[in-house]
Amino acid sequence: MKDEKKTRAHSARGQKESEPQSAEERELVEDTQRILRVQQFTKAPKVQQRTLTKEERKVLLKRSAEEKEATARLDKVADKGPLGRWFYRLQSGRDKITPAMCIVALGVVYGDIGTSPLYTMQTFISGQGGLANVDRPAVLGMLSLVFWSITLITTVKYVLIAMRIDNKGEGGIFALYSLIRRYGAWLAAPAMIGGAAFLADSVLTPAVSISSAVEGLRTLPGLEQVFHDNPELTLMITVVIILVLFSLQSRGTESIGKVFGSVVMVWFTFLAAVGLANLSQDWGVFAALNPAYGVRFLFSKHNVAGVALMGTVFLSTTGAEALYSDMGHVGRGNIYFTWPFIKVALVLCYFGQGAWMLRNQYNGDYMGFVSVNPFFQMMSPGVRCVAVVLSVAAGVIASQALITGAFTMVSEATRLNWMPHLQVRYPSRTRGQLYIPMVNRVLCVATLLVLALFRDSEHISAAYGLALTVTMITTTILLSVYIWHDRHRVGAVVFLVVFLAIQTMFFIASMSKFLHGGWFTMLLTLAILLVMVAWSEGTALEREQRRHMKPADCLPSLEKLHADECIPYYSDNIVYLTSDPYTKRFDTDIFFSIFADHPKRARAWWAVSVETSDEPFTREYSVENFGTDYMFRVRIRLGFKVSQSIPPYIHQIMNDLVESGELPRQQMRYPKMDADPNIGPIRYVLIHKELMPESRVTSGQALALNAKYAIRHAAGSPAKWFGLSPYNPVTEMQPLFLTTYKPPRLRRV
Repeated sequence: MKDEKKTRAHSARGQKESEPQSAEERELVEDTQRILRVQQFTKAPKVQQRTLTKEERKVLLKRSAEEKEATARLDKVADKGPLGRWFYRLQSGRDKITPAMCIVALGVVYGDIGTSPLYTMQTFISGQGGLANVDRPAVLGMLSLVFWSITLITTVKYVLIAMRIDNKGEGGIFALYSLIRRYGAWLAAPAMIGGAAFLADSVLTPAVSISSAVEGLRTLPGLEQVFHDNPELTLMITVVIILVLFSLQSRGTESIGKVFGSVVMVWFTFLAAVGLANLSQDWGVFAALNPAYGVRFLFSKHNVAGVALMGTVFLSTTGAEALYSDMGHVGRGNIYFTWPFIKVALVLCYFGQGAWMLRNQYNGDYMGFVSVNPFFQMMSPGVRCVAVVLSVAAGVIASQALITGAFTMVSEATRLNWMPHLQVRYPSRTRGQLYIPMVNRVLCVATLLVLALFRDSEHISAAYGLALTVTMITTTILLSVYIWHDRHRVGAVVFLVVFLAIQTMFFIASMSKFLHGGWFTMLLTLAILLVMVAWSEGTALEREQRRHMKPADCLPSLEKLHADECIPYYSDNIVYLTSDPYTKRFDTDIFFSIFADHPKRARAWWAVSVETSDEPFTREYSVENFGTDYMFRVRIRLGFKVSQSIPPYIHQIMNDLVESGELPRQQMRYPKMDADPNIGPIRYVLIHKELMPESRVTSGQALALNAKYAIRHAAGSPAKWFGLSPYNPVTEMQPLFLTTYKPPRLRRV
């Protein structure tokens, strides 16, 4: 109402200042006022006078106070000698440790590896033909292989080596590739394969972790009959939990991580406690710390499973890749600080299960059963109820670790132009914590598809882990390249030989699952890989065609069109969205769009690029007008916590330029939807490319381009991400000007 009164008062003053002398002029003014009165039914997108909201100022003030408090506290510690100064340097760098983020790290990072004790030893017993065939050499051999696999793969490779190699705090195979891609184009192949395998495993992890945990409800005495009468009940409960889990992703990993972190702390404490309770009856299992037991049993005739045993051992290391991928979410220092507690708890639990197996090898209650789960059986019935509840929670947390890792991987792939640009949200205060709605929906649907296809964890586990071995192998190759070029060539060779040999054994052993479900994992990996290859190849072909113009080349034509009154206005303002961040040049796609078919004459043309800054609440823009009042190149920078809806900012920029005199005032003759007294109608234009039928490309290149355009269509339109949908944006298709075939000349008859 206040805006309407101001508008009316302004109109009245304007009318008094320029009172018409004739009746015709007076009637014309009255008609104009009646037409413009319709503005009260529309609202132009507006921005506030302040650059920060009240809530944002509170967040920044709180963060500033916390930083000052931390600095003051560290200054006091720094005065206490070398240890204090070391702690000061630690807390000032990337290895910073905070209690809150340590809790988040527990919830976000360790879920997957924390569920391994649920099924690793059960799979070992099944592979050996039952508990009766598992004697002391077998148990000590298995425990030795598990301990040294966790030590070498998780601790040495990932925690001590891989996590020291980060890309501005980000981890994962794509971040690693970004550091070393200058050393050879061939490095893209292992990076793509490993990333695709990791994303495929992100689909299987929620299905196998949650379903295996929920199936533990069947072991409770009071629920056995219920699940026996309703065989689909387990599947239904799993589906409900998965739907709830994926629906919570938009809240961010910080809020989820704090809740999950407390549960994980209880879970690993519980693992250590039940392990110690069983170890107290046979401390001799610690002889398995000698690696000779593992090597001897692996190659002995007593090992019924043969080399396939390594596939079971590998289950104890699943989740190691998540430590590296989620490093950007929680910080490297917090993982360093929490990993010793995690490893000790895992070792105590595995060795406690080993002690129980030795004590119950000839127990008549388990004779005749091939599959026995020592994790649940080594507990009393009362404790088992607690274990089932905690294992369900741990299964959910295991899924969370892979989901957050998938978000990070897709974000990295987008930066490499291996995947389409998707809408990314940052629901938490930390830049590394992100949420991608499209990826979340795809993962949810794919996980439910896996459950519908395999039904239970026994069949899902046949496909589980195979893809992750591929990721580990490719990560080893890329890490070796980095170490080699970091002037540690002997270390690079040793690293490659040792870890490639171990992980190749894991891969060969996991391939035994191929016909029992591993085919699905590899098929899913291949599908994701094809998406990345198609997008990468299609983008490379488009870049070969893309050109930029200097202002001196395009301004004469634009000036002539701007002054040509024979051509009606297409719109007062034509706004093009471009991904080009440079404001001193002009995209040829926009130039051809203006002059294509019927020239698009306008009072002003705008080329706008939108960037996301590393600060949460940045709101700034820069403008290049090339010395004109009709051609503007705008660069908008928004913080990662700021809404990407740009129409209000476009109106602000235009009004700012009107006030500064750089843009002539655009008087509106008729009402429009986004009514603004100083700005005429705005038409938003998006440009997409299409392959010409006669383009000189190979069948593979044509397939890559067509696949890219199909993926782009499925990924969604930028018009929705930038809040343009209500303003009827125009999407133009332009031909991709590659070299074309010249058909033979026609003969006139």
